[in-house]
This record gives sequence, C-alpha cells and structure tokens, in this order.
Amino acid sequence: MSDQRDQSTEVLSGAQPPAGGPAAPERRGRPRWLKTLLWIVIPVVVVVLLLVVADAVTRAVAEQRVAAEIEKNLPSSVKADVTVHIGGFSVLAQFLEGSFSDVDLAAPHATVNGAPLSAAIHATGVPADLSKPIQSATGTLTISQDSLNKLVTIPGAKGDITLGDGVLGYDGSIDLLGLPVDYTVSATAKANGTTVLLTPGKASVSAGSGNVSITKLIQALTASGPFPLCAAQYLPDGVQVSDIHVTPNRATVTLTASNFVMDEKFLHSKGSCS
Repeated sequence: MSDQRDQSTEVLSGAQPPAGGPAAPERRGRPRWLKTLLWIVIPVVVVVLLLVVADAVTRAVAEQRVAAEIEKNLPSSVKADVTVHIGGFSVLAQFLEGSFSDVDLAAPHATVNGAPLSAAIHATGVPADLSKPIQSATGTLTISQDSLNKLVTIPGAKGDITLGDGVLGYDGSIDLLGLPVDYTVSATAKANGTTVLLTPGKASVSAGSGNVSITKLIQALTASGPFPLCAAQYLPDGVQVSDIHVTPNRATVTLTASNFVMDEKFLHSKGSCS
C-alpha cells in the first residue's frame, strides 16, 4: 500500500501537460535598443521640463522687475498699476542675447492729475539692461471726454471740448470786421508729430454776435490753415503723435518713440513744439 501511494505521488509531481496543450508563456526581457532609447530619452525629457520651468520663472521675475522699475520712475502726477508681458519663445535665450524682442505694457486704470485713462505700449528691442535705449515703441492712450477736459486746453477756446463722431467741438471768439464774434466750431483732428492739427468744418455763431456770415467765419478760422495744437507739451520728450481717432465721448491717440531710455529722466520730461 505504501509503495502505491509513493508511486501515485511521484506520478502527480512529475505530471506534464497533455500532448497538444498550450505551452506556458516565456518571459522575455526588453530589447536592448529599447533600453538604450529610454536611457537617452528620459534624461532629455527631464532636462527640457527643467528648462521650461526655469524659463517660466525667469519670465515672471523679469516681467515683475520691468513693471516695478517703470512704476518707481513715474512722475508723482501719474498713478498706474503696470502689467508687463515679455513675448518670444524663450526668455532665457533672449536674456543671454541681451534684449527682448517684444514687450507689452498695459495700465488700463491709470490716472494723470486725477484724470482716468487707459494706456498700452508695445515695445521692440527692449534691452535686458534697462539703462540702455529701447529700439522702438508704439503706444495708445484712450481717454474720455471728461478726462480730456481736465488735461488738455485749446488756446483761445472757451468752455469744454466735446468729442463727436470723428470731430471735436469747442467754443471760441474772433474779431471779424472789427467786431468780436463768439462761435462754436466742430473740427477734425489730424496727428502731426508734436502737434495735432485742427481743421474747422462746421461753425455756428453764438447769440448776440449779430448777423455774421458763417462762410466768412469759416474762412477767417481757416485763413492760416489748420490750427496746430501742441501735443508734445503733455508727453515725454521725443514722443510723437502718429494717429488720433475721435468717437463720441472718447478719443484714442497713437504715440510712437524710438531710441529712448525708459528711466526717470525720460518719464519726467516734457516735449515742446518750438
């Protein structure tokens, strides 16, 4: 009996799968080429991720530094929270080259002498060292009619400036045939570098000015050509007016400048039309 049990046990322990049955799967290692590829790719991916993170951190730090530097150098009459965006693929690469290709500045809630306005600037060729000149910049100022009247005056005009569809209006007085004539005029505005040229189009005579020909009034107002309003006196020295767009109750002015250092001296300066 004991011999039969031993034999039975031996048969079970040595049993083989039936003939024709599925063979047990063989475990195979990774191909050598795949191991080599992983050894190369994984470190490269890690390095790229580290560079992306470092670039993002550098971008944020540089943007904050530029914004803080500009805000610090603003005149006391100007209040603005400036936001900065540095364009381009890699800030680190641009920093090592010494300049940033594109920089956008925005101050949507700025005030000048208490008058609110919105400002935006796109600059190119901005040096990493802010004590060196910026290659060029284009900016826009968007200003309401109320703010315009707090900041700008038209020589000889009386009362407030009004903004309409492509025109601005103002009141004035002129001697016509030896008689003082009070009038209201609407004029188109054209950018002209340091000045804005006002060309009267329509006019009306104020009550009490007598029977005055509107045609003669317009001729008198335009006898010397468009009236030059000096814009440079309100802007940093070297800034030019390149375009002006007037809509009801609002005006948008486009400004340009080149080869300037955006430091305290520049931001505190004022241009002239002489």
